[in-house]
Amino acid sequence: MSLTGLLIFLAIGAVAGWLGGLIMKGSGFGLLGNIIVGIVGAILGGALFGMLGISASGLLGSIITATVGAVVLLFIASLIRRA
Repeated sequence: MSLTGLLIFLAIGAVAGWLGGLIMKGSGFGLLGNIIVGIVGAILGGALFGMLGISASGLLGSIITATVGAVVLLFIASLIRRA
């Protein structure tokens, strides 16, 4: 992976984590935490979309996929925090 690809991956992770925190109403983990949640969410969202047979391409599709995964991840984290 090139430096440019890595920076784009981190930027998508940051945006997805931030959007996930907004959607989940303040369940974010700060900037670094949101980047990590967004990156893991991108992997989770890609797996979920793959199981459903949905294919998202391009920058917007990547952000949507990562955001859906981040929301799912934040929901699971909120359930764990409550327990």
